Amino acid sequence: MSKWLENPYKEFEGKKVLVTGGTKGMGQAVVNRLSIAGATVMTTARAVCAEFPESNLFIQADITTLEGVAKVIQGVKERLGGIDIVVHCVGGSTTSPGGALVLTDDDWVHALNWNLLAAIRLDRGILPLMVEKGSGVILHFTSIQSRLPLYETTLAYAAAKAALTNYSKGLSNEFSPCGIRINTLSPGFIQTSAADALIDRIATETGSRESALQQLMNSLGGIPIGRPGLPEEVAELVAFLVSDRAASITGSEYVIDGGTIPTV
Repeated sequence: MSKWLENPYKEFEGKKVLVTGGTKGMGQAVVNRLSIAGATVMTTARAVCAEFPESNLFIQADITTLEGVAKVIQGVKERLGGIDIVVHCVGGSTTSPGGALVLTDDDWVHALNWNLLAAIRLDRGILPLMVEKGSGVILHFTSIQSRLPLYETTLAYAAAKAALTNYSKGLSNEFSPCGIRINTLSPGFIQTSAADALIDRIATETGSRESALQQLMNSLGGIPIGRPGLPEEVAELVAFLVSDRAASITGSEYVIDGGTIPTV
C-alpha cells in the first residue's frame, strides 16, 4: 500500500524539500502545506525572514545570481544531505509599463535571470544529487502569461516563463528515465499579499477595492469563476503533483487560473 494511503496527513514524512521563495505568497503556502504533511522543508529568500521557524532551514540568497544559487546548493548538501523534491516558486516582474520598446537590455537580463536562469542554474546543481539517488521531483512555477502575454507591462516576464515551460519539457524527456519527474505549474491571478498591495494602489484611483479587483480581472480577459485563486489552493495542487499520487505524471503543465485562458 502506498504511504499516502496509509496516512494521507503524513505522506511527505522523511522527504527533504527545497522551496525557493518560500517566505511569502504562494511559496509560503507551499512550505506550510508540505511541512504539515511531514516534510523537512528548506526555503530561500533574498531578505532575512524572522518568522521562519527554523533558521537552519532558511537560506538567505539571491538566486538570480550565480553566487546565490551556489549558496543554496551548498546549503542543501550540508544541511539536508540530499534532496527529494524541489518546488521553484521564485519569479516576478518589475518592468515599467509602456510595451516592448521601453524595455532595456537590463530589463531583459533581469527578467531572464529571475524567471528562467535561476531555475536552470539550480537544477544544474540539484539534478546530480537526484540522479545518484535514482529518484526526485522538480516542479517549476511558470505563468499563464507564457500563453497570454500582457505586452503593456510584463512582456519580458512572459517570454522568460514561456522559455521555462519549454526548458522544463526538454528536461523531463532527459531525466524521467532516471526516475526524476519534472513538471510545470502555471498560476493565473492568485491573491497573494503582493496582489493585495496592487489592488490597494489601484483602489486609490478607482475609489474601491471591489472596482480595483474587477479592473485587474478584466485586464486578463475575465476570470470565469469570478475571483482570483488563493495561495492555499495552489499549494494543494503542488502537494498532489510532488506526491506519489502523481507518480506517472511528468513533462506536463498544470494550469490553475480559474478558467482565465479561454482556449484549449
